[in-house]
Amino acid sequence: MQNLVPRPADLIETGFVLDGPNAGRRLTPTEAPEVLRSETLGWVHLKASHADAPGWIVENLSYLDPTIIDALVAEETRPRITRIGDGLIVILRGINTIEGDDPEDMVSIRLWIDQQRIVSLSRRKVRAVDDIAHALELGGGPKDCAEFLSLLVERLTYRIESFWRGIEEEADQLEEDVLEETHDAMRQQLVELRRRAIILRRYLLPQRDALKVLQTSHPDWLEADDLRQMEEELDAIERVVEDADAMRERMALVRDELAGQLSDRLNRNMYMLSVLSALFLPLGFLTGLFGINVAGMPGAGEPMAFWMFCGGLAVVVGLQLLILRRLRWI
Repeated sequence: MQNLVPRPADLIETGFVLDGPNAGRRLTPTEAPEVLRSETLGWVHLKASHADAPGWIVENLSYLDPTIIDALVAEETRPRITRIGDGLIVILRGINTIEGDDPEDMVSIRLWIDQQRIVSLSRRKVRAVDDIAHALELGGGPKDCAEFLSLLVERLTYRIESFWRGIEEEADQLEEDVLEETHDAMRQQLVELRRRAIILRRYLLPQRDALKVLQTSHPDWLEADDLRQMEEELDAIERVVEDADAMRERMALVRDELAGQLSDRLNRNMYMLSVLSALFLPLGFLTGLFGINVAGMPGAGEPMAFWMFCGGLAVVVGLQLLILRRLRWI
């Protein structure tokens, strides 16, 4: 079996010291393993898609169970938070901010976090990670592992809420537009809104459940203040999930209204076609009758016969309109 040769320069995206006199200092690729093995709290963010990621974790976090390592580097993940001893394995999702991708195609971030070290991984760019790194560079940011986890959840939830507010505004505008005037593009917009709500709800339900688990089963380093902050983020996620459920019902009502208006428009068009058919049916019969080329046709030798025939057709149309008016068809 070929041995993995870690290449930290390619593997490590960012890393910082979080406590002590060097708090806020960015770690070089060679310093990161040393900090993780020491008593100094450090954070290292890795590329989960890198081929050397499992080997790097095994070498520098050898005490971790193989199942934890598998969860950290797995290609497909589901949000969850599991306590293992004094640490947590955390898998959460955030809004996809990569240009060209669908925002609701949420990105995954995985963490092993305890009192001495934080190792996070992601296969795609996670803006919440950039937010924390930027705060640390400016001299702020988290000072311990509890603050780090709380800030990460807060930044993920903030973007989820912002994205959802945009969906709700679009849905409100669609409802107003449907009441004023309908067009074919609205049907595609309706389908897209329902699709986004369904996908977002599918991702956020397990994330909500994971945060609930954290409230009941957590290590001692998560104190009451941290748990209260987590509970606020849990409430925010809960609201988005409930609103996503309500959105599906709202869009179902909009779909019914849109279908009703399209049906009414179709019925009006069919009604007009029926009226026009009723008007032209006797005219077609008369013109066909007088257009036959046989002997004995009345008026064949009369110069004014054509105009007399046209006048007769006008009288027929007038009588038809009068009858339709009395029947209240028009």
